[in-house]
Amino acid sequence: MAKFIVPKEIFHGLGSLENLKGLKGKKAVIVIGGNSVKANGSLERTEKYLKEANIESVVFSGVEADPSIDTVLKGADFFTQEQPDVIVGLGGCSAIDAAKAMWIYYEYPDSKLEELAAPFAVKPMRNKAYFVAIPSTSGTGTEMTGLSVITDKEKGTKYPIVSHELTPDVAIIDGELCASMPAHVTANTGLDVLSHGVEAYVSNIADRYNDSLAKGAIDLVFKTLPTVIEEPNNLEARQVMHDASCMAGMAFTNVWLGIVHSMSHQIGGTFGIPHGCGNAILMPNVTRFNSKVTDKYADLAGLFGKSTAEDFAQEIEALRSSVGVVGSLKEYGISQEDWDAKLDRMTENAMKDPCTLFNPRKPKFEEIKAIYQACYEGVAVKL
Repeated sequence: MAKFIVPKEIFHGLGSLENLKGLKGKKAVIVIGGNSVKANGSLERTEKYLKEANIESVVFSGVEADPSIDTVLKGADFFTQEQPDVIVGLGGCSAIDAAKAMWIYYEYPDSKLEELAAPFAVKPMRNKAYFVAIPSTSGTGTEMTGLSVITDKEKGTKYPIVSHELTPDVAIIDGELCASMPAHVTANTGLDVLSHGVEAYVSNIADRYNDSLAKGAIDLVFKTLPTVIEEPNNLEARQVMHDASCMAGMAFTNVWLGIVHSMSHQIGGTFGIPHGCGNAILMPNVTRFNSKVTDKYADLAGLFGKSTAEDFAQEIEALRSSVGVVGSLKEYGISQEDWDAKLDRMTENAMKDPCTLFNPRKPKFEEIKAIYQACYEGVAVKL
């Protein structure tokens, strides 16, 4: 038996932000990052629609990229002060992930990050508030998922909090909110969508429900991401990428992810590499590693009229290059000395990451390390 869990309500399409007018509640806290949702008018429109729903709103701002536990605790204190019954995560993945974690601490103030990172450790939610997710980037699918990734900057580690309790109650997928994304963000987040679709498709608990969504999202990314890079004001293409992100999110929240994410969490937390960029560098070599135990990568090569896992790995590399993302970790500016000093610790943490549990091939320490090393150098791994 299996379950398929997604938000109770999903509003999608250009202009769908207006559905906020139908929410119920008394007071909302809107969690945002920096100035982008202010500059593009998304915050103002969100506040306007909430007001039309007779919901008072206040804003918690300043969530950084790769949100830290310090920011989460500040936000939880703000929630306790304001006592919202609606929590709105508005913006990129960081704002929504941080809002989810703040929600946990709002409902359970004595929570500990390391304990929350154990599989399915989150207690029953919605005792004080429900959750609305409104992404302004087409990448993480966090509006669909029971996942929040929080960074402990002192330890240099990202902790994924995994629980269906964190699946938002309402998700709004409005491509108009993405029009102001710069090219490098569009590329990194779009490749993140691809990684979600691919890892969900090959998950060791994959099923037909999630396969169809994952494969559909993969197809849309390959067909649409280059167009969005070339035509940033093409709102129809923006909506397609937003839908692909949502579809991949639906898939992976139910069958989870694999070692692309286990490993990417570490290079992001240690070296500050953007998540989608890290995933895109790792994906081809993880494809080569996992292909020894599954034919699903060869099946994905069929999207291009090809037939092998290596064909698919090379298609990923070609897409990555076409949208301007580097092909090795070394190209991102990590020195050999710094890399060597931190490689074993990253490998150990990747082995412990919950995503590793769902990888189709069970990796050994030395195998993870070899994949990391090949990706640092930008060469094909042979394992």
